[in-house]
Amino acid sequence: MSAVWHASRAAVRRRRLQTAVIGLVVFASTVAIVVALGLLEAASAPFDRAFAQQRGAHVVASFDRAGVSDAQLAATARRPGVEAAAGPFAQAVITLPDTDTDTGAAGQGSGTPAGPRTVTGPLTVVGRAGPGGPVDRVRLLTGRWATRPGEIVLHAQGAERDLGTVISVPGGPELTVVGWASSLSRSARGWVSPDQIAALHPATTQMLYRFTGPSSSTDRRIEKALASATADLPASPLASQSYLTIKRDVGRTASAYVPFLLAFGVLGLVVAVLIVANVVSGAVVAGLRHIGVLKALGFTPNQVVSVYLVMVLVPGAVGCVTGTVLGGVAAQPLLKNVFMGIGTQDLAVGISPWVYGVTLVGMPVLVGLAALVPALRAHRLSAARAISAGSAPRAGRGRRVQRALAGTRLPRPVSLGLGLPFARPGRTALTLAAVVLGVTTVTLATGLSSTMAAYGEAVQRVGYVHTVVHVGKPRFGEPAPKQGDAGTEALLRSLPGTVHVTADAWIDVNLAGYTETVGCQFFRGDSGTLGETVARGRWLEGPGEVVAPPAFLSKRGLDVGDRVTFTLGGGKASATIVGESMAGMPDQLQSNWETLTAFAPDREANQYEIRLAPGTDVGAYHAAVRAADPGLYPVALSETNSDAVIIIGSASALTVLLATVAALGVFNTVLLNTRERRRDLGTLKSLGMTPRQVSVMVVASMAALGAVGGLLGIPAGIGAYGLIMPAMTDAAGVSLPASMTDVWHAPVLALLALTGVVIAALGALVPARSAARLTIAKVLHNE
Repeated sequence: MSAVWHASRAAVRRRRLQTAVIGLVVFASTVAIVVALGLLEAASAPFDRAFAQQRGAHVVASFDRAGVSDAQLAATARRPGVEAAAGPFAQAVITLPDTDTDTGAAGQGSGTPAGPRTVTGPLTVVGRAGPGGPVDRVRLLTGRWATRPGEIVLHAQGAERDLGTVISVPGGPELTVVGWASSLSRSARGWVSPDQIAALHPATTQMLYRFTGPSSSTDRRIEKALASATADLPASPLASQSYLTIKRDVGRTASAYVPFLLAFGVLGLVVAVLIVANVVSGAVVAGLRHIGVLKALGFTPNQVVSVYLVMVLVPGAVGCVTGTVLGGVAAQPLLKNVFMGIGTQDLAVGISPWVYGVTLVGMPVLVGLAALVPALRAHRLSAARAISAGSAPRAGRGRRVQRALAGTRLPRPVSLGLGLPFARPGRTALTLAAVVLGVTTVTLATGLSSTMAAYGEAVQRVGYVHTVVHVGKPRFGEPAPKQGDAGTEALLRSLPGTVHVTADAWIDVNLAGYTETVGCQFFRGDSGTLGETVARGRWLEGPGEVVAPPAFLSKRGLDVGDRVTFTLGGGKASATIVGESMAGMPDQLQSNWETLTAFAPDREANQYEIRLAPGTDVGAYHAAVRAADPGLYPVALSETNSDAVIIIGSASALTVLLATVAALGVFNTVLLNTRERRRDLGTLKSLGMTPRQVSVMVVASMAALGAVGGLLGIPAGIGAYGLIMPAMTDAAGVSLPASMTDVWHAPVLALLALTGVVIAALGALVPARSAARLTIAKVLHNE
């Protein structure tokens, strides 16, 4: 074993370039694989673990209390297919005004404010005796459970943990926050004792179900299981919420990154296999005499194979370890970004140990297998045959093609160069495949970058909205505007530089039959100038209309043309979904002001979106706004979308890395070819070929492969884009219009066609110059 190791170390030192190429390509593919596997695991596994620990509800169902009795609902727990059930729980929706300031227990009697209240909007509240039970074991984060009237436990959606806050229910009791909890099933936003719920006038009853075995594996099976469980009831559920919807929400952003990262990881792996096989094959061919010497010295065939495997595994292992470490480091900020602000305090998000284990074991194994096939050629050679074999190609290989090219009008260096690849067809095929994958990577990255750039501009509404003016909130210690809603809008319209003003009211509302609140943006004014992108249907034109994102429609089984009903306090209004927006927010809607006034006529705008005239200084405009009214807070709208930046940046970095690796593969091939043909190069130079003609000949040999690789790689890249982009948009819940995905235009394709030539030419340039500088005397001396 010591002899094998010493021989392998010597081989590594002799082939420093090939060693660096192997290490770099393994490093690049390992980084992409670690990040992709880490995101893939984080998109589902943490949720599954936490959901199992909390005995989460497969379905949260709401029933009309007037149509179904508690006894009838309790009987559904014994239906076939129901593993466990919790409830019935009385359920009410309370609406909290967002303009008042509550006082906490510390401030009662003293008149001292307790600080800003963190509870706003409508709350779905359930009467529940305790956090445990057979289904949906609510996790208490701080404080205690509500056991008496006048107490409430709230669902923590962020960092809120203030205890003692008093909630004044309009027309109802005052409730003191005694605890903060988390339900991964999202069964409610608040819990009170069963004795308290009656005072909140519950209109619905909640049941929580877990189903047996595969009944909970898909949306369709869950629907069938719920229908079976409730078949004997006099009325169907008013609404139901599947845990799979919540799981998709939690992992939505992470899942969107996985397809393209996996694609680059797989491309990197394939390039690694090709280059490793090419390097080992070339090393075997170039070292036939060395193999013969090793066998003559007593090395067994297996030991000779081991020498070449270790020669490859050393740089492969270094690239794998460094790539794993860097991939783990790179994945952390990405995980933080994609899981930010989605209420995942129950989830332990991070890179699981199995990802590192699989990568550290799998990559060296893959590299070893790639090297094994060409290394077995050294196993079969006898010592005498290996020593007597020359490294030049066998006579007659490629001669027919070279003679045919010689009869053309091409310059002699070009015709000779075009014939060189046919002398080593196996090596040429591996090099061509690497170039094809390089062009595929560039094509895929070009399509992704073009689409994501258009998406980023559309999301940020570049050129349509330049600044957003927020209204001061007294409950946060900010001064209110000097004048009302209408006066503020008139003021903004009168300022120099203003072109369009749209008043927005962001309000959390309930949809009839659903427990979760929905953020709705109501527009007044120049909403048609906001630049909002509608993927299907149309934009808002009149009262009673709403535009919904695809994730919202998918989550609730709705489509364009369906109707939804808003509820806020005692008000109610219905609207028709007239369009599907591009955004991926599952709990956000857009509607017009007329819809808002139908159920909440006293609401005012809390921000104004403004388009400025070309050339207007945004900073000066903000100063004018603040000077006109200190209760207004302008903020410039960023033109950069973080998701687009991450995807474009990641794709660009990986593309540069893989294209460089493909060029290094060409470099390795040209280097092997020129070393094998040193005698031929000396002969050509003795016949009068100049150094420039030698360079042209060598570069032409690879440029032809680059041209073929470009023609093959472009359709492969377009096909990969056609698979990956829909997978990304489906995972993110985003709907893109055709204008954003129609990126393959003639000028783009023409430039991409040159990519293969560029990769091949850059890879061939350095060894071509080295071959050009080779002197006749040196060649004859080596011979």
